[in-house]
Amino acid sequence: MRQPVILMYNWKGLIITEISFINKTVLITGATGDLGRVMTRTFAKSGADIIIHYLKNAAMAEELRKEVEACGGRAEAIQADITRQDDVNAMRDRAARTIGQPHIVINNAVSQYNWKPIIEQPPEDFIDQMETCVMHNVYMAQAFIPAMKERGYGRFIGINTECAFLCDKGSGAYASAKRGMDGIYRTLAKEVAASGVTVNQIAPGWMISDRDHASGKDSWPEYEGRTPMGRRGCDQDIANAAVFLASDLASYITGIYLPVTGGRVMPGI
Repeated sequence: MRQPVILMYNWKGLIITEISFINKTVLITGATGDLGRVMTRTFAKSGADIIIHYLKNAAMAEELRKEVEACGGRAEAIQADITRQDDVNAMRDRAARTIGQPHIVINNAVSQYNWKPIIEQPPEDFIDQMETCVMHNVYMAQAFIPAMKERGYGRFIGINTECAFLCDKGSGAYASAKRGMDGIYRTLAKEVAASGVTVNQIAPGWMISDRDHASGKDSWPEYEGRTPMGRRGCDQDIANAAVFLASDLASYITGIYLPVTGGRVMPGI
């Protein structure tokens, strides 16, 4: 029998607490990306079965699948374009056949583009960001929340960004799409709350990831100087927030936009 393991760590690597997701299935879009990999590993260490979504990085998806199984869980790697509703529905149907409908969905996938001032940004970049930040979440909700409602339990979590709050220069396409995502999540939270499904967002700052470690650029003084805590957070901080919102500790929390930014973003009341 698999046992829950202590899995939540702070930024210094010290143990905080333990949470178990044994007999729960988690679907993570963009699971092969910087944040997705750490969330996948963290949920796997807590006993969850994982649906590993990817678009192009099949090799990393397979590596993650083996890591999940090494933790004692089941895993299924599924390729899909989350900007296409047919692909999302096909992912749902394959998951149902192989590993089961997810109890927890974490919408993490997003496309990359070159930031420019709004008057210089190609229109297709705005369309691309709306597809990955807004329609991605609409398609995932329509595909997976009905089963959560029928079960009377579910967690629907989206990875937003501090940029939606800050609206810094050059971020027009990204910030506007993520603000659109925020509207979807707040509305959806109210629509499904009575059915036992919570809907929440995590808003990362500029987090340290494997890419930063590999490049040797963990520190960025200009950014850190604008952060009250005086340092960048790391990918594990986002995974910890996702684990909390997915757990029963957060069963009465829905509709939130949770900044994980070291105090850089503080939404008003």
